[in-house]
Amino acid sequence: MSEKNRDGKRTARERLAVEREKQRAAEKRRRALIVGASVVCVLGLAAVIGVVAANAGKDDGSDSAGPVVAPSGAQGKDGLAIPVGEEGARSTLTIWEDFRCPACQAFETAYRPTIHELTEAGKLKVEYHLATIIDGNMGGTGSRKAANAAACAQDAGKFTPYHDVLYDNQPPETDDAFADEDKLIELAAKVDGLDTPAFRTCVQEGRHNSWVEKSNEAFQNGGFSGTPTVLLDGQNIYQDQSMTPEKLKQMVEAAQG
Repeated sequence: MSEKNRDGKRTARERLAVEREKQRAAEKRRRALIVGASVVCVLGLAAVIGVVAANAGKDDGSDSAGPVVAPSGAQGKDGLAIPVGEEGARSTLTIWEDFRCPACQAFETAYRPTIHELTEAGKLKVEYHLATIIDGNMGGTGSRKAANAAACAQDAGKFTPYHDVLYDNQPPETDDAFADEDKLIELAAKVDGLDTPAFRTCVQEGRHNSWVEKSNEAFQNGGFSGTPTVLLDGQNIYQDQSMTPEKLKQMVEAAQG
């Protein structure tokens, strides 16, 4: 083989290698964009850090027009908080969440046992605020319908167990399974005494849809960075990357005096 031919083949191989490297770089950038556009959950030593774009699209609100009907026992400004725990607890945990949000589920998985322990001991009161940002970001109505169903469960005095069931059965973020009211009713059967005609009617009629929309508007206007947003006595503890369930417990117990 002549030196010229060898040089030609070497040059062709080099060009091919460069082209392949360009393709790999483009694919890497594409994957990064996909990941960056979705929920990011980082699980540390029992700590959870999640980010969801909070101010992207808003839920279109279809099928939600109607009077604002707050669920039974709702508290706070405009009655937008669902309380769990004793009213006289010295510490208050405020949680903004979306039932379609994977980062919210990750937080639940890590912190739920500690939160239950502290609320049952009378040391912590939790105020849940429901948002629908995944509906706005990904499309669909599952966030709103799941939140409405949770509010219906609150009417029945079953908010906490149904709340936990929804997260235990959360579909993939891109799967709008919670938009199916039959699915939400089916999950209610996992909570003793919840699957009643009154609950079914509440879910099917979307009784609290407008209340959910009002709650989501409060979230959008609150200057929060994403869901979940978790505040302990007004301090955003979710942004603390050193936070763990044990640290949360220590903070709550230290407030007991």
